[in-house]
Amino acid sequence: MGGPSPARNTRKASHVDEMDEIIEEFLVESRENLDRLDEELVRLEDDPDDVDVLAGIFRDIHTIKGTSGFLGFGKLESVAHVGENLLSKLRDRELVLDAARTSVLLAMVDALREILTSIEADGTEGTGVYGPLVARLDAAAHDPTSDDPDAANGGHRLGDILRSTAGLPDEVIEDAASAQADGDPRQLGEILVERGAVPHEAVTEALEVQDAQRRTAPADATIRVDVDLLDNLMNLVGELVLARNQIMQVTARTGSSVLADTSQRLNLITTELQEGVMKTRMQPIGNVFSKFPRVVRDIALSLGKQVTIEMEGKETELDKTIIEAIKDPLTHMVRNSVDHGIETPDVRRAAGKPEAGTVTLRAYHEGGQVNIEIADDGAGIDAGAVAVKAVTKGIVTAERAQQMTEREIIDLVFAPGFSTADSVSNLSGRGVGMDVVRTSIERIGGSVDVTSTPGAGTTTKLKIPLTLAIIPALVVTSGGQRFAIPQVSLLELVRVEAADAATAIEHVHGTPVYRLRDRLLPLVGLADVLGIETTPTGASNIVVLQADNHQFGLVVDAVSDTAEIVVKPLGHALNNLSVYAGATIMGDGRVALILDVMGIAASVGIGTGTTRLQSTDDDGDATDHGAGAESLLVFGLGAGPSGTDVRMVVPLRQVARLEEIDAAHIEYASGQPVVQYRDAILPLVDLSGVLGLRQRDHAAATLQVIVQERGARRVGLVVHRIHDVLDEPLVLQSPSSRHGVLGSAVVGGQVTDVLDVEAVIATVSPDLPDHELVTA
Repeated sequence: MGGPSPARNTRKASHVDEMDEIIEEFLVESRENLDRLDEELVRLEDDPDDVDVLAGIFRDIHTIKGTSGFLGFGKLESVAHVGENLLSKLRDRELVLDAARTSVLLAMVDALREILTSIEADGTEGTGVYGPLVARLDAAAHDPTSDDPDAANGGHRLGDILRSTAGLPDEVIEDAASAQADGDPRQLGEILVERGAVPHEAVTEALEVQDAQRRTAPADATIRVDVDLLDNLMNLVGELVLARNQIMQVTARTGSSVLADTSQRLNLITTELQEGVMKTRMQPIGNVFSKFPRVVRDIALSLGKQVTIEMEGKETELDKTIIEAIKDPLTHMVRNSVDHGIETPDVRRAAGKPEAGTVTLRAYHEGGQVNIEIADDGAGIDAGAVAVKAVTKGIVTAERAQQMTEREIIDLVFAPGFSTADSVSNLSGRGVGMDVVRTSIERIGGSVDVTSTPGAGTTTKLKIPLTLAIIPALVVTSGGQRFAIPQVSLLELVRVEAADAATAIEHVHGTPVYRLRDRLLPLVGLADVLGIETTPTGASNIVVLQADNHQFGLVVDAVSDTAEIVVKPLGHALNNLSVYAGATIMGDGRVALILDVMGIAASVGIGTGTTRLQSTDDDGDATDHGAGAESLLVFGLGAGPSGTDVRMVVPLRQVARLEEIDAAHIEYASGQPVVQYRDAILPLVDLSGVLGLRQRDHAAATLQVIVQERGARRVGLVVHRIHDVLDEPLVLQSPSSRHGVLGSAVVGGQVTDVLDVEAVIATVSPDLPDHELVTA
């Protein structure tokens, strides 16, 4: 009558909820175990005698099998059961792990992971058929035993313990093991006790030792927390940080000592709470690294290569959001190292290398960031092949390719659609990958850099932030608006007073530059980039920023302060604004936009070859290609016999200024072309004519002029084009007797003539004081 009682319904619903929680817990733990097994099976293949690793693998599979049986997942249980049988024989040393058995065990891990995914999706074990896999596992478990004398039977491990604890001779243990092999059904300990070889107590003690070795490791003193809960907690801490910032500003205005003490206490507590919550989101990068031994093994087998992987710094921690964002880029780069980098054994042998190549993963903290390096000892990147492919695909013109440095050419591997693979395979050749890698890393505020030595290998270096939630930032103003710049991209601050601005800021190809320690720094006005109006103040505040491998100066109206800001994402309608990385709420409650340094650089062409005036290394300093590196100005005379641009180089320390002069302003004094320059007369010297090349028509275009100074006197050397400023050693390899040329050197990967400045100036202005050139 009336159906089931409410109490019974409540109990039933409670039971269902409880079972759902148990299944969810089972899925999480099993997935973690399987992720760990990928790495441990590959490690065990390299060292089959590592009993601790083998015991751990056996325990994980045994746990999955037992729990799946309890929960009624029969398919999952059957696959795990056959795998457990094989692992049991490996553990008991009846079989020896080899490549074939490792492969079938890894296939079992994949099958278990597939079934777990299906259970998570719809509660069923899916429609997969695993009969062939079960047959392979069963066949691997029943292969003949190895010739290893230590692999006599399952009790021999107990014999090893008795050998050490009871001092039994080897022949006594081996004789008992032989009796087992001949059909004696008793355990090894029973045979030894019956024969009087060892007392019963000694066997009991040995069994306890054996059990202790196999016993599951003590559970970590941790609890599992849902990620959504952590995200919500992090958001609340972010709001608390904003409230703290507002209270600190109010306190500074009121001047109350009581309020100051209270706000200071609040500041300390909030900071500690913020650090604590952020630590709960941190995960070791080893969680990502752990899957790469399996990836490397599988790719190497498919390509017929021998590759080992080494991992350092697996304990380095990153925010979970960052961990998730770098998984795919890292996987792609590891695959590239094995596929493109490591050679086949015969090629490596011919090159005098070990047949087995090595891929090294290294992670470490540096300067508030995490650096991740993926290195291989393979063939390296052929810059010539990259240049040819880039020209063929229309990524760069042939003329531009000739002007590019080797570092710039290698950087083309990140261009969309670029690939050096000759054919499309399941591993490479589709032209999709490295550009996505760079985009993914830059999206989280990181950078990617590749260095390569032909014949020695390639290293890819990632620089990524520790977290994206709360970051230190520099607050600047432009056009009356406030903006935040992440400090991870900040190098230094420079202020140029109004009185010095006219001489300190120069122009090259229409781009304003600032000479910072003998290097030309491109300048970008923030107001110009954002299209906002600002009132010139005369003085310039330059924020020196690092965008990938390129430095530039962002000119702002004022630098306000530094602050810890809470990053808030922009709305969907604003996602296409690449110059902004997000927004934050300042201490006074107003919103400030966070600038995307990479986006600003891209918007003005920095890093694309259009405005770049320097080469920097991974740390933002001058690229040092060897001892004695110095800044070199590379320019062209555009007067070659075949119409090609004649390249020349001069040390930057011998250059006072670079100027663009309108040809219409040229006048003549004593038959020599001159221009009025800074309240003086600047004689112009056409280098093409002095060096015996075809002279330029001064009336044809704007002149590119290298200004030289001697004391109070100046001379302008007219060239065709300013190419670049490089930091390299200037080594004369071929001295020249030609007037105005010291000799030839390899600069930027190309043979380049070195200008003899003294000889050129002495020819056209012998009356200038004879002392060393000085810079402005």
